[in-house]
Amino acid sequence: MFPMVTEFMNYGQQTVRAARYIGQGFMITLSHANRLPVTIQYPYEKLITSERFRGRIHFEFDKCIACEVCVRVCPIDLPVVDWKLETDIRKKRLLNYSIDFGICIFCGNCVEYCPTNCLSMTEEYELSTYDRHELNYNQIALGRLPMSIIDDYTIRTILNLPEIKLKNSF
Repeated sequence: MFPMVTEFMNYGQQTVRAARYIGQGFMITLSHANRLPVTIQYPYEKLITSERFRGRIHFEFDKCIACEVCVRVCPIDLPVVDWKLETDIRKKRLLNYSIDFGICIFCGNCVEYCPTNCLSMTEEYELSTYDRHELNYNQIALGRLPMSIIDDYTIRTILNLPEIKLKNSF
């Protein structure tokens, strides 16, 4: 008769343990129910990107010395630098500079190793197009500064900081 009693006690302990685990899971579910939604209405609301965000590359044609360091440090040899050697002054003259953002992995090596700081990362992340050939930016397209999200009055900006959300909720 002892084995039957011990089995019944084990069954009772397992039932209590299972009920406790279900209760813990239910409490976690209820704690998540009070949180604010994470999704935003994208075209009308945009997140403000962080300070170190690696978006589209901005290029300053006048600063470039055509040293091709950006091509050498790029893991996929992406920037295309066309230059001509001026024999009378013994310097390279930059003719064309282009980057294909359909292939770019946005690693930032070109920006980091550029000796003249003619490359910089912007906060622009809307690079979608219907044709992949439109993602090949030449020096004119790379030289355009993006419009800041904060300056656009038609879009409601949302900070991506949980501390701000907590302060505003009280």
